[in-house]
Amino acid sequence: MLDIVVGGFFGDEGKGKICSFLSLRDSPVAAVRTGSINAGHTVTHEGRSWKIRIVPSAFTNSKTELLIGPGALTSVEVLSNEIEGTGVAGRIFLDPHVGIITKEEVEQERADDYLINKIGSTAQGVGYAEAKRVLRKLRLAEDYNELKGMLVDVPSRVISHIEKGSKVMAEGTQGHYLSLYHGSYPFVTSRNVTASGILSEVGVGPKYVKEVIIVFKSFVTRVGQGELPGELEEEKADQLGLIERGTVTGRRRRVSPFNLDLARKAIQLNGATQVSITKLDWLFKEAYNVKEYSKLPQEAKRWLDEIESQLKVPITLIGTGEESMSTIDLRREKGIEV
Repeated sequence: MLDIVVGGFFGDEGKGKICSFLSLRDSPVAAVRTGSINAGHTVTHEGRSWKIRIVPSAFTNSKTELLIGPGALTSVEVLSNEIEGTGVAGRIFLDPHVGIITKEEVEQERADDYLINKIGSTAQGVGYAEAKRVLRKLRLAEDYNELKGMLVDVPSRVISHIEKGSKVMAEGTQGHYLSLYHGSYPFVTSRNVTASGILSEVGVGPKYVKEVIIVFKSFVTRVGQGELPGELEEEKADQLGLIERGTVTGRRRRVSPFNLDLARKAIQLNGATQVSITKLDWLFKEAYNVKEYSKLPQEAKRWLDEIESQLKVPITLIGTGEESMSTIDLRREKGIEV
Protein backbone atom coordinates (compact mmCIF):
# COMPACT_ATOMS: atom_id res chain seq x y z
CA MET A 1 0.00 0.00 0.00
CA LEU A 2 0.91 3.67 -0.24
CA ASP A 3 1.92 5.74 2.78
CA ILE A 4 1.79 9.53 2.39
CA VAL A 5 4.04 11.87 4.38
CA VAL A 6 2.63 15.42 4.54
CA GLY A 7 3.62 18.61 6.36
CA GLY A 8 1.18 19.95 8.94
CA PHE A 9 2.21 23.57 9.46
CA PHE A 10 4.01 26.02 7.13
CA GLY A 11 6.71 23.65 5.90
CA ASP A 12 10.09 23.04 7.55
CA GLU A 13 8.57 20.37 9.81
CA GLY A 14 11.29 17.78 9.24
CA LYS A 15 9.63 15.67 6.55
CA GLY A 16 13.01 14.86 4.99
CA LYS A 17 14.25 13.32 8.21
CA ILE A 18 11.07 11.29 8.70
CA CYS A 19 11.04 10.05 5.09
CA SER A 20 14.69 9.05 5.40
CA PHE A 21 13.97 7.20 8.65
CA LEU A 22 10.98 5.39 7.16
CA SER A 23 13.01 4.33 4.14
CA LEU A 24 15.71 2.87 6.39
CA ARG A 25 13.30 1.24 8.85
CA ASP A 26 10.59 0.01 6.46
CA SER A 27 12.56 -0.53 3.23
CA PRO A 28 9.80 0.58 0.85
CA VAL A 29 10.29 -0.75 -2.65
CA ALA A 30 9.81 2.77 -4.01
CA ALA A 31 9.48 6.38 -2.89
CA VAL A 32 7.78 9.07 -4.96
CA ARG A 33 8.68 12.75 -4.67
CA THR A 34 6.10 15.41 -5.40
CA GLY A 35 6.29 19.22 -5.32
CA SER A 36 9.15 21.20 -6.77
CA ILE A 37 12.59 22.70 -6.22
CA ASN A 38 11.36 25.62 -4.09
CA ALA A 39 11.12 23.27 -1.10
CA GLY A 40 14.26 21.83 0.44
CA HIS A 41 14.63 18.77 2.64
CA THR A 42 17.62 18.19 4.91
CA VAL A 43 18.77 14.61 5.45
CA THR A 44 21.52 13.66 7.90
CA HIS A 45 22.74 10.08 8.13
CA GLU A 46 25.95 8.35 9.18
CA GLY A 47 27.90 11.56 9.58
CA ARG A 48 26.83 13.16 6.31
CA SER A 49 24.23 15.82 5.60
CA TRP A 50 22.44 16.57 2.33
CA LYS A 51 20.18 19.48 1.39
CA ILE A 52 18.01 18.21 -1.43
CA ARG A 53 15.23 19.81 -3.45
CA ILE A 54 13.90 17.10 -5.77
CA VAL A 55 15.57 13.73 -5.08
CA PRO A 56 13.36 11.75 -2.65
CA SER A 57 14.66 11.77 0.93
CA ALA A 58 14.33 7.98 0.88
CA PHE A 59 17.57 7.86 -1.12
CA THR A 60 19.37 6.86 2.10
CA ASN A 61 18.09 3.32 1.55
CA SER A 62 20.14 2.09 -1.41
CA LYS A 63 17.51 -0.55 -2.23
CA THR A 64 14.61 1.88 -2.63
CA GLU A 65 13.62 2.89 -6.14
CA LEU A 66 13.29 6.67 -6.44
CA LEU A 67 10.51 8.23 -8.51
CA ILE A 68 9.40 11.77 -9.35
CA GLY A 69 5.67 12.01 -9.93
CA PRO A 70 4.01 13.52 -13.01
CA GLY A 71 2.70 16.49 -11.06
CA ALA A 72 6.17 17.57 -9.94
CA LEU A 73 8.38 20.29 -11.38
CA THR A 74 12.16 20.34 -11.56
CA SER A 75 14.99 21.84 -13.56
CA VAL A 76 17.45 19.67 -15.43
CA GLU A 77 20.34 21.37 -13.63
CA VAL A 78 19.03 20.84 -10.09
CA LEU A 79 18.07 17.25 -10.86
CA SER A 80 21.47 16.44 -12.37
CA ASN A 81 23.38 18.05 -9.51
CA GLU A 82 21.39 16.19 -6.88
CA ILE A 83 21.70 12.84 -8.62
CA GLU A 84 25.46 13.30 -8.59
CA GLY A 85 25.50 14.58 -5.00
CA THR A 86 23.44 11.69 -3.65
CA GLY A 87 24.90 8.98 -5.89
CA VAL A 88 21.52 7.65 -7.04
CA ALA A 89 22.16 7.38 -10.77
CA GLY A 90 20.51 4.27 -12.17
CA ARG A 91 17.75 4.02 -9.58
CA ILE A 92 15.94 7.35 -9.99
CA PHE A 93 13.24 7.80 -12.61
CA LEU A 94 10.77 10.52 -13.51
CA ASP A 95 7.44 10.54 -15.24
CA PRO A 96 7.38 11.94 -18.80
CA HIS A 97 4.88 14.56 -17.61
CA VAL A 98 7.16 16.12 -14.99
CA GLY A 99 7.37 19.85 -15.77
CA ILE A 100 10.78 21.35 -16.50
CA ILE A 101 11.74 24.78 -15.22
CA THR A 102 14.17 26.76 -17.37
CA LYS A 103 16.19 29.94 -16.87
CA GLU A 104 13.35 31.85 -18.52
CA GLU A 105 10.90 31.07 -15.71
CA VAL A 106 13.53 31.81 -13.06
CA GLU A 107 14.30 35.21 -14.61
CA GLN A 108 10.61 36.04 -14.95
CA GLU A 109 9.96 35.23 -11.32
CA ARG A 110 12.96 37.18 -10.05
CA ALA A 111 11.77 40.22 -12.01
CA ASP A 112 8.28 40.02 -10.47
CA ASP A 113 8.30 42.56 -7.65
CA TYR A 114 4.95 41.38 -6.29
CA LEU A 115 6.09 37.78 -5.89
CA ILE A 116 9.52 38.62 -4.50
CA ASN A 117 8.77 41.49 -2.12
CA LYS A 118 5.12 40.97 -1.14
CA ILE A 119 4.66 37.19 -1.26
CA GLY A 120 8.24 36.21 -0.43
CA SER A 121 8.79 33.81 -3.33
CA THR A 122 11.91 31.64 -3.27
CA ALA A 123 12.60 32.89 -6.83
CA GLN A 124 13.19 29.41 -8.25
CA GLY A 125 10.82 29.90 -11.20
CA VAL A 126 8.27 27.46 -9.82
CA GLY A 127 5.26 29.80 -9.87
CA TYR A 128 5.85 30.91 -13.45
CA ALA A 129 6.48 27.34 -14.60
CA GLU A 130 3.29 26.14 -12.92
CA ALA A 131 1.35 28.96 -14.59
CA LYS A 132 2.78 27.96 -17.98
CA ARG A 133 1.79 24.37 -17.35
CA VAL A 134 -1.80 25.46 -16.74
CA LEU A 135 -1.65 27.42 -20.01
CA ARG A 136 -0.20 24.33 -21.75
CA LYS A 137 2.99 26.17 -22.67
CA LEU A 138 5.51 24.41 -20.42
CA ARG A 139 7.95 21.86 -21.77
CA LEU A 140 7.91 18.48 -20.05
CA ALA A 141 10.53 15.87 -19.23
CA GLU A 142 9.62 13.91 -22.34
CA ASP A 143 10.82 16.86 -24.43
CA TYR A 144 14.43 16.61 -23.20
CA ASN A 145 16.79 14.11 -24.82
CA GLU A 146 19.10 14.07 -21.79
CA LEU A 147 16.24 12.72 -19.66
CA LYS A 148 15.04 9.99 -22.03
CA GLY A 149 16.82 7.17 -20.21
CA MET A 150 15.16 8.09 -16.91
CA LEU A 151 11.54 8.19 -18.02
CA VAL A 152 8.96 5.73 -16.70
CA ASP A 153 5.19 5.76 -16.28
CA VAL A 154 5.24 6.58 -12.57
CA PRO A 155 1.54 5.99 -11.75
CA SER A 156 1.63 2.58 -13.43
CA ARG A 157 4.91 1.75 -11.69
CA VAL A 158 3.48 2.68 -8.29
CA ILE A 159 0.28 0.70 -8.83
CA SER A 160 2.26 -2.31 -10.02
CA HIS A 161 4.37 -2.27 -6.85
CA ILE A 162 1.29 -1.95 -4.65
CA GLU A 163 -0.59 -4.74 -6.41
CA LYS A 164 2.38 -7.02 -5.75
CA GLY A 165 1.98 -6.31 -2.04
CA SER A 166 4.94 -3.93 -1.75
CA LYS A 167 5.13 -0.74 0.28
CA VAL A 168 5.48 2.61 -1.51
CA MET A 169 6.00 5.99 0.16
CA ALA A 170 4.89 9.35 -1.22
CA GLU A 171 6.90 12.36 -0.04
CA GLY A 172 5.10 15.67 0.17
CA THR A 173 6.69 19.11 0.34
CA GLN A 174 6.11 22.32 2.29
CA GLY A 175 3.13 22.27 4.65
CA HIS A 176 -0.65 22.34 4.85
CA TYR A 177 -0.91 26.10 5.45
CA LEU A 178 1.17 26.86 2.36
CA SER A 179 -1.33 25.03 0.14
CA LEU A 180 -2.65 27.07 -2.78
CA TYR A 181 -6.22 26.07 -1.90
CA HIS A 182 -6.15 25.61 1.88
CA GLY A 183 -3.40 27.97 3.08
CA SER A 184 -3.20 31.65 3.97
CA TYR A 185 -3.68 32.89 0.40
CA PRO A 186 -2.02 34.77 -1.28
CA PHE A 187 1.00 33.95 0.92
CA VAL A 188 1.10 30.36 -0.28
CA THR A 189 2.95 28.16 -2.74
CA SER A 190 1.77 27.48 -6.29
CA ARG A 191 0.27 24.02 -5.71
CA ASN A 192 -1.92 21.99 -3.39
CA VAL A 193 0.50 20.43 -0.90
CA THR A 194 -2.08 18.60 1.22
CA ALA A 195 -2.39 14.80 1.15
CA SER A 196 -4.97 14.99 -1.65
CA GLY A 197 -2.63 17.18 -3.68
CA ILE A 198 0.28 14.82 -3.09
CA LEU A 199 -1.85 11.90 -4.24
CA SER A 200 -2.86 13.81 -7.36
CA GLU A 201 0.78 14.56 -8.19
CA VAL A 202 1.72 10.90 -7.77
CA GLY A 203 -1.13 10.08 -10.13
CA VAL A 204 -2.99 7.31 -8.30
CA GLY A 205 -6.37 7.06 -6.60
CA PRO A 206 -7.18 7.10 -2.87
CA LYS A 207 -8.00 3.37 -2.66
CA TYR A 208 -4.25 2.65 -2.69
CA VAL A 209 -3.54 4.72 0.44
CA LYS A 210 -2.90 2.94 3.73
CA GLU A 211 -1.51 5.64 6.05
CA VAL A 212 -1.32 9.43 6.02
CA ILE A 213 1.51 10.51 8.32
CA ILE A 214 1.34 14.20 9.14
CA VAL A 215 4.55 15.79 10.39
CA PHE A 216 4.59 18.60 12.95
CA LYS A 217 7.61 20.22 14.54
CA SER A 218 7.61 20.80 18.30
CA PHE A 219 7.22 24.49 17.46
CA VAL A 220 5.95 26.32 14.38
CA THR A 221 8.10 28.19 11.86
CA ARG A 222 7.41 30.07 8.68
CA VAL A 223 9.62 31.64 5.99
CA GLY A 224 8.42 34.74 4.17
CA GLN A 225 5.22 36.73 4.52
CA GLY A 226 1.78 35.72 5.77
CA GLU A 227 0.07 35.07 9.07
CA LEU A 228 1.75 33.19 11.88
CA PRO A 229 -0.53 32.97 14.93
CA GLY A 230 1.30 33.52 18.22
CA GLU A 231 4.48 34.69 16.50
CA LEU A 232 7.38 35.31 18.89
CA GLU A 233 9.64 38.33 18.74
CA GLU A 234 13.09 37.46 17.40
CA GLU A 235 14.63 38.24 20.80
CA LYS A 236 12.31 35.74 22.51
CA ALA A 237 13.02 33.09 19.86
CA ASP A 238 16.73 33.69 20.41
CA GLN A 239 16.34 33.18 24.15
CA LEU A 240 14.55 29.89 23.55
CA GLY A 241 17.17 28.74 21.05
CA LEU A 242 14.56 28.40 18.29
CA ILE A 243 16.64 29.82 15.45
CA GLU A 244 16.35 28.20 12.03
CA ARG A 245 16.99 29.16 8.41
CA GLY A 246 15.27 27.97 5.24
CA THR A 247 16.97 25.13 3.35
CA VAL A 248 16.58 26.77 -0.08
CA THR A 249 16.66 30.49 0.69
CA GLY A 250 18.74 30.67 3.87
CA ARG A 251 16.21 33.17 5.25
CA ARG A 252 15.59 33.19 8.97
CA ARG A 253 12.40 31.40 9.92
CA ARG A 254 9.76 33.17 11.96
CA VAL A 255 8.74 31.26 15.09
CA SER A 256 5.68 30.55 17.23
CA PRO A 257 4.84 27.88 19.85
CA PHE A 258 3.15 24.60 18.87
CA ASN A 259 -0.37 25.48 17.75
CA LEU A 260 -3.07 22.93 18.57
CA ASP A 261 -5.77 24.67 16.53
CA LEU A 262 -3.66 24.66 13.38
CA ALA A 263 -2.64 21.05 14.01
CA ARG A 264 -6.22 19.85 14.51
CA LYS A 265 -7.43 21.47 11.30
CA ALA A 266 -4.50 20.10 9.30
CA ILE A 267 -5.19 16.60 10.65
CA GLN A 268 -8.83 16.89 9.67
CA LEU A 269 -8.28 18.16 6.11
CA ASN A 270 -5.46 15.73 5.37
CA GLY A 271 -7.23 12.71 6.82
CA ALA A 272 -4.14 11.98 8.91
CA THR A 273 -3.93 8.56 10.52
CA GLN A 274 -0.61 9.12 12.33
CA VAL A 275 1.26 12.10 13.75
CA SER A 276 5.01 12.60 13.76
CA ILE A 277 6.59 15.18 16.06
CA THR A 278 10.12 16.32 15.19
CA LYS A 279 12.74 18.34 17.07
CA LEU A 280 11.46 17.30 20.48
CA ASP A 281 15.03 17.82 21.66
CA TRP A 282 14.75 21.55 20.86
CA LEU A 283 12.16 21.88 23.63
CA PHE A 284 13.61 19.24 25.96
CA LYS A 285 17.40 19.12 25.68
CA GLU A 286 17.68 15.83 27.58
CA ALA A 287 15.67 14.17 24.79
CA TYR A 288 18.53 14.59 22.32
CA ASN A 289 19.31 11.40 20.43
CA VAL A 290 16.99 9.30 22.62
CA LYS A 291 15.63 6.34 20.65
CA GLU A 292 13.38 4.70 23.24
CA TYR A 293 10.24 6.32 24.61
CA SER A 294 10.92 5.02 28.13
CA LYS A 295 14.17 6.97 28.24
CA LEU A 296 12.62 10.35 27.45
CA PRO A 297 12.54 12.91 30.29
CA GLN A 298 9.22 12.93 32.14
CA GLU A 299 8.36 16.49 31.09
CA ALA A 300 8.77 15.50 27.44
CA LYS A 301 6.46 12.52 27.91
CA ARG A 302 3.85 14.72 29.60
CA TRP A 303 4.04 17.23 26.75
CA LEU A 304 3.60 14.49 24.13
CA ASP A 305 0.73 12.88 26.05
CA GLU A 306 -1.09 16.21 26.25
CA ILE A 307 -0.60 16.91 22.55
CA GLU A 308 -1.83 13.43 21.62
CA SER A 309 -4.89 13.71 23.85
CA GLN A 310 -5.81 17.00 22.17
CA LEU A 311 -5.17 15.85 18.60
CA LYS A 312 -6.87 12.44 19.05
CA VAL A 313 -4.53 10.82 16.53
CA PRO A 314 -1.65 8.59 17.67
CA ILE A 315 1.82 10.10 17.82
CA THR A 316 3.86 7.31 16.30
CA LEU A 317 7.19 8.87 15.24
CA ILE A 318 9.21 11.25 17.43
CA GLY A 319 12.34 13.00 16.17
CA THR A 320 15.02 13.60 18.80
CA GLY A 321 17.96 14.78 16.69
CA GLU A 322 19.08 15.65 13.19
CA GLU A 323 20.30 12.10 12.36
CA SER A 324 17.68 10.08 10.49
CA MET A 325 17.81 7.25 13.02
CA SER A 326 17.46 9.58 16.02
CA THR A 327 13.79 8.70 15.97
CA ILE A 328 11.46 6.92 18.37
CA ASP A 329 9.13 4.55 16.50
CA LEU A 330 5.93 3.76 18.40
CA ARG A 331 3.89 2.38 15.53
CA ARG A 332 3.75 -1.20 16.75
CA GLU A 333 3.05 -0.07 20.32
CA LYS A 334 0.13 1.97 19.00
CA GLY A 335 -1.28 -1.01 17.10
CA ILE A 336 -0.25 0.11 13.60
CA GLU A 337 0.94 -2.56 11.19
CA VAL A 338 4.35 -1.78 9.71
